[in-house]
Amino acid sequence: MGLDTNLLGFGAGDRAPWASDPALSRGRFYPEEPSPTRSPFQRDRDRIIHTTAFRRLKHKTQVFVAHEGDHYRTRLTHTIEVAQIARALARALRLDEDLAEAVALVHDFGHTPFGHTGEDVLDRLLSAHGGFDHNAQSLRIVTALEQRYPTFDGLNLTWECLEGLVKHNGPLVGPDGRALDGIVPRPIADYSATHDLQLATFASLEAQVAAIADDIAYNTHDIDDGLRGGLLTLEMLEDVPFLFSLLKAVRKNYPKLEQSRVIHEIMRRQITAMVEDVIETAQSALKEIKPESADEVRGADSTIAKFSSELMRADKEIKAFLYKNMYRHAEVMRVRERAAVIVTDLFAAYRDNPDLMGGQWSSGSRNLDEGALARRVADYLAGMTDNFAIEQHQALFDQTPDLS
Repeated sequence: MGLDTNLLGFGAGDRAPWASDPALSRGRFYPEEPSPTRSPFQRDRDRIIHTTAFRRLKHKTQVFVAHEGDHYRTRLTHTIEVAQIARALARALRLDEDLAEAVALVHDFGHTPFGHTGEDVLDRLLSAHGGFDHNAQSLRIVTALEQRYPTFDGLNLTWECLEGLVKHNGPLVGPDGRALDGIVPRPIADYSATHDLQLATFASLEAQVAAIADDIAYNTHDIDDGLRGGLLTLEMLEDVPFLFSLLKAVRKNYPKLEQSRVIHEIMRRQITAMVEDVIETAQSALKEIKPESADEVRGADSTIAKFSSELMRADKEIKAFLYKNMYRHAEVMRVRERAAVIVTDLFAAYRDNPDLMGGQWSSGSRNLDEGALARRVADYLAGMTDNFAIEQHQALFDQTPDLS
């Protein structure tokens, strides 16, 4: 079975019944007058792009620390790549492209400096106060921490965008109300108690394509960065049949091609194969389910935007390959260990002397209980770029670990 080109959407007015309709949006927590020139989801996207949190992604690590070279990806370049793939999937499946793009653009807002290292450290340090989760932190940023508007904190995004941010990887609780993955992060549970995001249902199809776009982007581009950075070699791709098949095809068609172009051609073919597989798989599911609304997508028994069983196996093999050979590479682990020291030291310093944070972060901090102060310190730390965290450590401590 191949792609059904009759079902592909290529016009802005070709929205499918299962797509999110901006005219039927459930609105914003704080009611606002509609824009005469932009849909609610367009306004969400625009607000996201103009935030401080979005700009900070430029100097936050993806895998390599930011100062290792301009050719490696940061959270910002990764986010832009995810948004591009999400829009392509949304257009092909006749969805609302603006909502898909908005969810893609906001999905990494909550990431700390130094990638998952910072998140792991903060989760450990906040273990007695609800832990730390980058997805929940993204929600905190767009509902409270970004302070730009005169009448509300946060961005006052639409319900659909917030739902997509929180549930793009699937429901958080089961029908019985119990958390599906151990515990619902406290910031999400607290927010949903006042603005119900229906944590037991799937998200819109727009959010689902943003989630799978994230998988496609980092699976592909982490391999690209690993090959260009020397942590991986083309010969190592033999361990992953799907990737090795792409390499063989490129070498067969272009036997004298220089390595940099070989790498790019493999990545290009990988993205194309994965995107087309998701489209075909989603089309098949949509034909079977026949949803007549976005709510029927939310009430489906499983994710619609996903890989086929064959590509799902390849996806797992790629993740295992990257974990073993790149994410746990001795050089990466050396940098992670040193970055963890920086985050740990800064947390202790700000917790013990909140005045060091300065400005609004210090204001009233000494009156907070232990848990509230820990959360404020985590909010401050999580918003830092890699470079700013290093600079702050250098200002407060005699010795700062070398991440070069």
